[in-house]
Amino acid sequence: MNVHSPQFKELRKKCFLRLLTMHYQSKVGHLGGNLSCLDILLVLYHTILKPEDVVVLSKGHSAGALYIALWSVGLITDEQLEQFHKDNTLLSGHPPASGIPAIAFATGSLGHGVGLAAGVALGKRLKKSPGRVFCLTSDGEWNEGSNWESLIFIQHQVLNQICLIVDLNGLQGFGSTNEIANLHPLDEKFKVFNMETVTIDGHDAQELNRELDKLSEKPRSIIARTRKGSGVSFMENRMEWHYLPLTEDQYNQAIQEISLQ
Repeated sequence: MNVHSPQFKELRKKCFLRLLTMHYQSKVGHLGGNLSCLDILLVLYHTILKPEDVVVLSKGHSAGALYIALWSVGLITDEQLEQFHKDNTLLSGHPPASGIPAIAFATGSLGHGVGLAAGVALGKRLKKSPGRVFCLTSDGEWNEGSNWESLIFIQHQVLNQICLIVDLNGLQGFGSTNEIANLHPLDEKFKVFNMETVTIDGHDAQELNRELDKLSEKPRSIIARTRKGSGVSFMENRMEWHYLPLTEDQYNQAIQEISLQ
């Protein structure tokens, strides 16, 4: 699907509305970080991914956005979405370990996704298998030392199948990323690991499409500047929406705001 098309714009709106409804009906939080990365996932699944590619959602607390992206390409059903976060569901609050073929790993203990992606990329090389490996991380999880160990491995092995995407919304569980453990400028740190690195607007579908589609002889990292709670005025750039579920009034306002976009 062409990201310039009216069809993609309508698809985006439909997915944002469905994400809000799914979380509201299940009385589940983590909406802020789901809304910040949904544009990234929609561009990935609708314009970039080939059958041999692998996606690792390292920021597993944004499983809702992943489920909606998979639903939008027919890999998850409406009936499954209705069971989000309920007893005995496949669609738990973090991606499940099995049961959904499009999901490679259970994630959510932050700092593990980059290492998993590196393992998949090395496996592809050893097996001479085609395909790229996309790993979506939060910005806060770069506080985890395991990520930096993984970058050492990625650099040493020159795993150019890998594309890291950082959802840089500037907020994590207990405050801003600059207050908790300032890693600015993150892009310069990635470049030290010999990664081809670019910083873009993580809500601009054209920029996302252009950068996600690029191939390189080096591992790539995309710093996607986003807004926590994107598209909903009372959520945007507010730390508490890392956690809060929606009230009925908030849900109705959010639906109205997204519908008018």
